[in-house]
Parts: sequence; structure tokens; C-alpha cells
Amino acid sequence: MLAAIVSTRVGYVALALLVGGESAGIPLPGETALITAGILASRGDLSLPVTIAVAASAAIVGDNVGYAVGRRGGRWLLTRPGRWHEERLALVERGERFFVRHGGKTVFFGRWLPVLRITAAWLAGVHRMRWQSFAVWNALGGIGWATTIGVAAYFAGEAAKALVRDAGFVGLGLVLVAVLTFVWFRVGRPLPGWLRRRAP
Repeated sequence: MLAAIVSTRVGYVALALLVGGESAGIPLPGETALITAGILASRGDLSLPVTIAVAASAAIVGDNVGYAVGRRGGRWLLTRPGRWHEERLALVERGERFFVRHGGKTVFFGRWLPVLRITAAWLAGVHRMRWQSFAVWNALGGIGWATTIGVAAYFAGEAAKALVRDAGFVGLGLVLVAVLTFVWFRVGRPLPGWLRRRAP
């Protein structure tokens, strides 16, 4: 189904929307779409350079949207008064210290990891990573990811179909785990003891 969408005349638009949406924090099959586009490019249905350029641009733009959403709305959600207010503030403070030291690596390498690919930009915004630094590492990561995944799918050709299938299932499973964990904490379960002990 995804191959049929990406191989149509609006294939590049579909690729941009899927990659951009995933990068902004929506659980969409962005990487799967890029792999599919790389396979189609190996068959001559799409252009590999255009595929890479579209995916890289969409990843960069989507990440910047995710960063803006995290910096404004995400931080407000985590710091607003309410249940576990002090614990949430402590988590935000620890996250800020983490992003000061490891923000660039997280944004860059997060492009190749299913969960971080969706959440890294949002988290960078929540924890107020400097936008100038975020923009540089985000651009490098987006270009590197689009190039390596697109070229790998191009040369793997039909053999990459299994990767497309597995990546989709793995990504879906990880998203479901993240959602269930969030619901578990929000539905009235107390914070685990280790988290209460570490909170300043």
C-alpha cells in the first residue's frame, strides 16, 4: 500500500508529508516511506537524488516544528501546576542538564533510532536546547539519515522489502509501548520508588 502511494505522481509529496510528520512527533512511517522510495528509485520509478533531498528537507523542517511545539506547548504541560508538579519539575531540570551536555549527539543520532526519531526534537524544545545548536545538529542528522537510508535501500533493492516490513512492525510496537507507559503513569499510578528517591 505504501509503495503504491509513494510511486504515484505525488510520491515525493507523500514522502515529504510522512517524513516531516514523523519528525514533528506524529507516529507515521517516515523511515519506511524513505526505504520504499529508495527501492522504487532502484527500479527507476523515482530519482534517488530527489528522494534524498526531499526526505532530508522534510526531516529538517519537521524537526524544527517538533522543537517549536516542545518548547512552547510541551514545556507548559510538564511545568504547569497539578499532580506530581515537583517531580515533573525535577525531571525537566535533569533533562535540561542532559541536553546541555548531550543535546547535539541526541538530536544527531536520534534520526536513526525509532523512538528518538519521533521525540528528539520535541524533547530538545522542552528542555530548551539552544536553537542554533539544535539547527546545526538537526540539519546534519537529517541529511546523513536521508542519505544513508536512501542509498542503502537503493542498493538493497528488492531485498529491502523485508526491512520495510520489519521496520513498520518494530516502530509500531515501540510507539504502543510508549503510549501504554504514558497512560500507566497518567491514570493514577504512583511514581515508582526509584523516581521518588531521585527527585531533589
